[in-house]
Amino acid sequence: MRTDWVPYSASALVIGAMSMVLGAVLNPLSGSGRAAETLRVAGQEDGRWLGMAVMYFLASVFLTLGLPALLSLFVRRGRSLGLVAVGVFSIGAIGLSGFAMLMVFMRTLVIQDLLRSTSLERITNDLGLSIFLYGWVAGFYLGILLIAVALFVARKTPVWVAALMLVFVVALPFAQYLGRVGSALQVLTLAVAFTGVATAAVSDDHKRELQGQPVF
Repeated sequence: MRTDWVPYSASALVIGAMSMVLGAVLNPLSGSGRAAETLRVAGQEDGRWLGMAVMYFLASVFLTLGLPALLSLFVRRGRSLGLVAVGVFSIGAIGLSGFAMLMVFMRTLVIQDLLRSTSLERITNDLGLSIFLYGWVAGFYLGILLIAVALFVARKTPVWVAALMLVFVVALPFAQYLGRVGSALQVLTLAVAFTGVATAAVSDDHKRELQGQPVF
């Protein structure tokens, strides 16, 4: 297997993770994020709102480009589980771009005074939208959980890498209580974990192991 593409993919993985961190830092909402507060910050802090959407879009692009480097770690142990894990996570990674576009669209409606708090609540309670949003969140978090388990099986990264991913997943039920700082720290744990993945993917030992392996 050619290995010259691995460093580029690993770099994209780190850039995507850090873009997520910047998006969380720019998030002007607290963990609760009620409809009225959401509309207020989308209208009054529209530049910050747009910046957050851009960061999430970049995160989606670069995380997707970084998936091959992650997948390369599962060349022996955990190959089947790793394929499933990366496949599920790709749903969440690609879905980030859709969420970013939704944020931009909502900002436009707020600026044009076409969206009220009552209508936003009705929109967010729509069954079709809820299915897509919860499906995206489920794919993202379930993918991270499966990747953590697969990394434990593959033994290609230090234990703390998979442990940080588990911390990220476990923090989900407490997301509404974390606030802006807590949410940023939660995403930072994932960014550090992905940095560990990228480091393992570009290590000399891993490059030697990839030689002679079939292309996925």
